[in-house]
Amino acid sequence: MKRLLMTGLNAGDEAPVAVIGGDGSYFHLDDGRKVLDGSNSGGALGHRHPDIVAAIRRAAEYPACSEGWFWKEREAAAEALIGLAFAGEHDWVGAVRFGLSGSEVNDLALSLAQAVTGRSAIATRERAYHGLTGLARDATVQPHWHGGLSHRDGRVSPCSASAPVRVLSAPLTSAYGERVPLLAQQGEDEMAALLGDVSGVIVDYSQGGIYHDGAYQDQVARAARRAGALWIADEVVTGAGRAGRWFAFQGGESRPDMVTMGKSLAGGGAPIGAVILSRTMVERLDGAAWQAYSTFRGHPLAMACVLATLEVIRRDGLLERVAALEPMMRGNLVAIAEAHPSVARVDGRGLHWTIELHGPHWRDWTAASAGTPVASLVAAAALAEDVVIGTSGEETSLFLAPSLLMSEADLGRLLDTLDRALAVADRHHAHRAA
Repeated sequence: MKRLLMTGLNAGDEAPVAVIGGDGSYFHLDDGRKVLDGSNSGGALGHRHPDIVAAIRRAAEYPACSEGWFWKEREAAAEALIGLAFAGEHDWVGAVRFGLSGSEVNDLALSLAQAVTGRSAIATRERAYHGLTGLARDATVQPHWHGGLSHRDGRVSPCSASAPVRVLSAPLTSAYGERVPLLAQQGEDEMAALLGDVSGVIVDYSQGGIYHDGAYQDQVARAARRAGALWIADEVVTGAGRAGRWFAFQGGESRPDMVTMGKSLAGGGAPIGAVILSRTMVERLDGAAWQAYSTFRGHPLAMACVLATLEVIRRDGLLERVAALEPMMRGNLVAIAEAHPSVARVDGRGLHWTIELHGPHWRDWTAASAGTPVASLVAAAALAEDVVIGTSGEETSLFLAPSLLMSEADLGRLLDTLDRALAVADRHHAHRAA
């Protein structure tokens, strides 16, 4: 009997791969292999970055200081985040509160929106994923990632929602191909009407392979303002440089009431989350106490990793590096898609890209797949060449999220390996068509 309950992103019955170590852009496996890691959205600085290791060693001497106590390094991390990530946004930005994860801070932000507006309903876009905690789970409208159960016979037993959820349509355009929607495209008037009883609208910039542009963001923001709802930019994946700038929302003219961060903010060295409030939101809280507390929020270990990560991003010019690499990623992935009939769609920003294959619609997928999804077969073919390509366990979805420090040579290897591994999907596509 297994004593550890596990969840695997590469669905199917294959034996799991055991990681025993890592350095830079590479994992070390228990079979002696060193494999290129192309799918680690949480490890923006790769594995065992020397600055992160040094920060953790220093922080091991710190006390276990809860959120209820003032800790100078937590204040320093907040100042550094505002000073670096929001340079040029100082008229907008207000204050930071650190958390434990992206899920947790998304729940914090949505809960605060309810408290401020006095409304209970929340809203997001189709195919959204915002986490598996509280209201963040409610706003996760992908049916297969909802904290419940999926069964081998295709049934899904989701968790009950605690708040009404309104779902907005998402854009159709992509770098290659076109997204298959669930909802008809909505204009600003339709969105505003749908948001009439909503407390907060939360939108992200990568989940489900949807990387919307500034025009869509600005439309959602205008609709939310008209409806009296707050809007929250979920930058858990895209914040801290992965989009080629500090935040994906900076591609639009509108500015959110709140921004959430996680994953790469601590360089992969510790669990982390953050919610950043606009100056207007901070003013609305004047005279009120935000009654949400956690023992380990803003833990000294996480704060040390945040400070180290921010300094590495600044010192090494990683935003500029990612922005310079985006055309390479886009051009190569579009060329790969054109060469493989199994590829239905490609889209992405910076160093986060999704490749969707032809096949069953994502809404019909359950995590307890009876067989191995074709996306997992592609990932297995890549792993046989010592390269890790990500999947969400879905039948038809692959993603690339390399370290922001991955060399151009290794990026080229990652893309070449994907090109070869897609031959597996081409064979399945031809068989299905026949």
